[in-house]
Amino acid sequence: MPTGAGKSVCYQVPAMLLPGLTVVISPLISLMHDQVGALRQNGIPAAYLNSSLDEETYRETLSRVLSGEVRLLYAAPERLETQSFLRIAHNIRIALIAVDEAHCVSQWGQDFRPSYLRILRFIEEIPYRPPIAAFTATATPEVAEDILRILALHDPFTITTGFDRQNLYLGVMQPRDKMAALMEILQRHPEESGIVYCATRKVVEQVTEDLCLNGISAAPYHAGMGDEARRRNQEDFLYDRVRVIVATNAFGMGIDKSDVRFVVHYQMPKNIESYYQEAGRAGRDGSPAECILLYGPADVRLAQFMISKDNENDQLDDRMREEIRRRDEERLKQMTFYCTRNECLREHILRYFGEKVGGGCGNCSACRGNYERRDISVDAQKIVSCVYRLEKLGLHFGPTGIADILMGSQAEKYEKFHFEGKLSTFGIMKGTGRRQIVQMIEYLLSEDWIGIENEHRTLRLNKRSAQLLRDRPTLTINVVKEEKPAASRANTVPEDVDDALFAALRECRKKLAQREGVPPYFIFTDTALIDMARKKPTNDGAFLAVNGVGRVKLEKYGNAFLKVIRDHAAAGAGV
Repeated sequence: MPTGAGKSVCYQVPAMLLPGLTVVISPLISLMHDQVGALRQNGIPAAYLNSSLDEETYRETLSRVLSGEVRLLYAAPERLETQSFLRIAHNIRIALIAVDEAHCVSQWGQDFRPSYLRILRFIEEIPYRPPIAAFTATATPEVAEDILRILALHDPFTITTGFDRQNLYLGVMQPRDKMAALMEILQRHPEESGIVYCATRKVVEQVTEDLCLNGISAAPYHAGMGDEARRRNQEDFLYDRVRVIVATNAFGMGIDKSDVRFVVHYQMPKNIESYYQEAGRAGRDGSPAECILLYGPADVRLAQFMISKDNENDQLDDRMREEIRRRDEERLKQMTFYCTRNECLREHILRYFGEKVGGGCGNCSACRGNYERRDISVDAQKIVSCVYRLEKLGLHFGPTGIADILMGSQAEKYEKFHFEGKLSTFGIMKGTGRRQIVQMIEYLLSEDWIGIENEHRTLRLNKRSAQLLRDRPTLTINVVKEEKPAASRANTVPEDVDDALFAALRECRKKLAQREGVPPYFIFTDTALIDMARKKPTNDGAFLAVNGVGRVKLEKYGNAFLKVIRDHAAAGAGV
């Protein structure tokens, strides 16, 4: 199921129905903390065991689990082989083991963790085999098969709900000034929460500083900060004390803040799995949200450098390291195609995860763009011919370099090659813009009409290149004439909802959250408040009919919110 679609409900509800303990295995301390807090708000006895607990709290939690007080126990995979955890398994009945972020078990998953291989070892050490459930948002068909095999699932019930999140607007921009583009996006979301993802710590710090200078309430989050600073900034974001969190991918795994209205990727991630998981932190309440990726060619080189650093893992042998590098570079190529092709973005993502789609989504920058279909058959032949002639000279260039040569660039860096009069394709596309030529090159790469050497990203001829020159097939691409702006996402309140009442309900929620020391969405999500403002309940029975209200929350918060609704109605009647 996609990020934000409700995977946790699939093990939380059974945990309350099954006799015994449900163990949820997760690599994410932030997820454990967030979900356990939310469960306790709903009156559900839950706890977690991980490295964030001091020794006394750890022993106290173990005691509560062994006495049967806890129904849901979250644990990091590293905990499974400790004597204390094995004691739990031998002294209390485990009704269900739920493996969250299950793609981590596969070496072909984008976030492989060797500690996940201990899960099956733990299951085999306990004297019985409880039911096993596995959940992930980002498994390709190959990774899904790995999950079944590595966890040794016995004839499992399997369901894929689909990866689509229709409430998310997906967009790619290629701005000359990324900060100006980011500020434009933020202006569409006044007073709303959002996440800005950056690839490096240095960029996180710079973007945070620039936003603050522009009057935006922003805080940084990355692994180079101290634990206390990260915790403080994360809580400021969750509690709405900071509007924007600027972060590396170290932030957000398991964060269930439901009212994130926008996620901006300031730099391109290394793969579609990571991108879609991070983008999926927007709009978890089901209301419209905006996911924008700000792409620049330098992002590709940075991603390649980071892939090379990732593969220095000393737990892998040379063969495995090379195989993972090859896999990561192929993923990067797919991510680059997503950013550079003017085809439906949602279709691209869904096809990547194995879903058959077609027809366009109508809610992405490609579908909203104003395009003209252009025949690039002759231009494609010129591009391939240029690469061929350069190879004859023993020279190789990347997409931008090839574009410069085709345009007849007089830049100093090309003077030493004396292309003019020596290379027949030099200047053959004079009058065509660099950006348009690079777009054509990216299309040829995506359709495998030409190859690329990954380390230096230089173009190479491949088997199909000769076919293109020989058979001269007709090739067409979408070229942007002008892009229609995304529909404003600033107001997520439907037209049939009283804005003033919704604002009063939010203020009530904020005060209750401050009093209890919890994030506002722990009290009620925006979706619940919208439904409350629409239905305007005036008694307990009507309040229970509101989306997201159960008996526990009626007892805790019913009087406060019903008073706001009655006061609002009385003020209206007085007018």
